[in-house]
Amino acid sequence: MTFTLPELSFATDALEPFMDKETVEIHHGKHHAGYTTKLNAALEAEGLSEVNLEQEVFPQISNMPRAIQTNAGQFWNHSFFWESLAPIGQEPSEMVMNALTASFGGYDEFVAEFTKHASTVFGSGWAWLCKKQDGSLMVMSTLNHENPLMENEVIEYGNLTPLLVIDVWEHAYYLKYQNRRPEFIAAFLQIVNWEKVAERMA
Repeated sequence: MTFTLPELSFATDALEPFMDKETVEIHHGKHHAGYTTKLNAALEAEGLSEVNLEQEVFPQISNMPRAIQTNAGQFWNHSFFWESLAPIGQEPSEMVMNALTASFGGYDEFVAEFTKHASTVFGSGWAWLCKKQDGSLMVMSTLNHENPLMENEVIEYGNLTPLLVIDVWEHAYYLKYQNRRPEFIAAFLQIVNWEKVAERMA
């Protein structure tokens, strides 16, 4: 098999009370695992074995069969999402804070912008903090399986480095928060892995 389900770097109950154990177990062990299996099957059906999603699939995603498009995106997005989380709430480093201030005016302004994008995704999708080629930061949202590395008619796609993502598909939060997505977004911001954000930014 080309891809395997990444292991979590924390226990499934380590994000309590912001993200409950049952949601983490189902989200990772069922949803993410399912996308992994389906991606491998879709690649095998096309005779593809060793592929690099970031370099070979996402830049020409529109030419890929639908099964590869959806499952490649969902596999990669979820892997990125789990790495964006930390059991113990962290503070942004000075480098990250300076970048947030330069691009948004401050941490609170970033939170407002990130919350707006995550709250207003219609249906299922993601909200991202990204670094542009000039080093400035921006927040954007994508629908369904899409991510900022994919070829797209939006000019920014392909010119962005993802730093942080929140999953706003209902399976990410509905057991604990039901339809209260803004509460989930606020909780997510308490368990951001800011060390990983800094690493991605460097």
